[in-house]
Amino acid sequence: MYPQGPSAYDRGITIFSPDGRLFQVEYAREAVKRGTTTIGICFNDGVLLAVDKNIMSKLIVPDSIEKIFTIDNHIAVAVSGLVADARRLVADARLMSQRHRLLYTEPITPFSLTSQICEEKQVYTQWGGARPFGISLLIAGVVSNEWQLFETDPSGAFTRCYASAIGMKKREVEEIFEKKHEVSMNKKEAMKLALSALNFVADGKTNAENVDMTMIEKNVEKIKKEEISEILEDVKKEYKQIKDNEGRGKEGRDKKEKK
Repeated sequence: MYPQGPSAYDRGITIFSPDGRLFQVEYAREAVKRGTTTIGICFNDGVLLAVDKNIMSKLIVPDSIEKIFTIDNHIAVAVSGLVADARRLVADARLMSQRHRLLYTEPITPFSLTSQICEEKQVYTQWGGARPFGISLLIAGVVSNEWQLFETDPSGAFTRCYASAIGMKKREVEEIFEKKHEVSMNKKEAMKLALSALNFVADGKTNAENVDMTMIEKNVEKIKKEEISEILEDVKKEYKQIKDNEGRGKEGRDKKEKK
């Protein structure tokens, strides 16, 4: 007998369910949701990419885990999900960038690179014998003094954003951005907002050694740990004050209820 119910439609990537869903693509999105929180923020002079690598073991060398990759002098990519899948797409992106330079004697635009990467992602949702990439990318770059940030989906869809997050607690981070993000903010303000979001996700336990940050202004530049640590210290103080105030407020409410 042929399988019945939803299980009949999640065995092959090319089979739509009766309600128009591709289950394997949805499973790939779930893999992304379990990935580390990754952030992209546009500010007045560039784009910031940040990720908390969430290293749980002291035996792991933090620098050996890479989740932000340089594609070209003016483009970088941050990833969340199955990093092994990301490495394949990053390698392809680097080839696309170099081929574009050789063919057109000019650097590839972030939009063009994003389009080509998403075309490759989409192919893996259309043909049998393979599975979708279990990865989302934040692609950031500069073209003609205009800073651009794109978010890609395992289905091959992509959107341009002023600020975005992928991975764990994506929605909570984006709610913070909706309240606090402004395109006119400077580099330090963008770093503080990114670290505040990462620290919130980690319940105040973010460690500067586990955080990677890359800035794309004229060129891709990795931010030093000392600079991250300095801003993170202020972020943690503010976080502690907020939690203390919340605790005192809860105490007051409990006393009133008892009376």
